[in-house]
Amino acid sequence: MTLQEQFGQIDIYVFDQILRGNIAPGMRIVDAGCGYGRNLVHLLREGCDVFAVDASPEGVDHVRQLAAILAPQLPAQNFQVSAIEQMPFPDDFAEVVICNSVLHFARDERHFHDMLSELWRVLRPGGMLFTRIGSRIGMSFPQVRKDIYRIGDGSEWFLVDEQMLLDLTAELDAVLVDPLKTTIVQDHRCMTTWVLRKRRVSRQV
Repeated sequence: MTLQEQFGQIDIYVFDQILRGNIAPGMRIVDAGCGYGRNLVHLLREGCDVFAVDASPEGVDHVRQLAAILAPQLPAQNFQVSAIEQMPFPDDFAEVVICNSVLHFARDERHFHDMLSELWRVLRPGGMLFTRIGSRIGMSFPQVRKDIYRIGDGSEWFLVDEQMLLDLTAELDAVLVDPLKTTIVQDHRCMTTWVLRKRRVSRQV
């Protein structure tokens, strides 16, 4: 089996967390905004207890088909069409929550906080929240309205900055697993990796 077959089109920063043991076989994982499952191939192969949601029925159907092949023991109902701010999981549900390249699609500050609060709610104390999000760390973008900026391809994104992420980390009473890491895509966008550990006793946003 090739590396691509084993890992699919996995995000390199999710791959980094796997290599370091922060995402491991047997863990219960929620992929919030799973798309077509690019980050789930290895996790399904390795016996993780995978759950996923996405607003796209086509994406969720694709992930169900992928899971039926790679992890047939998982119920199809693990994969549901849902908004991130209203996920169908109980409190303290997952050891890892992944939200990759989704939060910058927030409509406004309230929507952003609603999604973040829901991600935090379903994460177990001691668990890890992995996010990659569009940011203004390293590039400037024209502002459209409060917190919304126009990136290089003309899309309008909710963009965070370093201080916002550090303030949110403090509000959540979370621990940064890694320093903030930002990739700058020339003349187009900045993507920041924000990875948090939930303390055993933690506050909500």
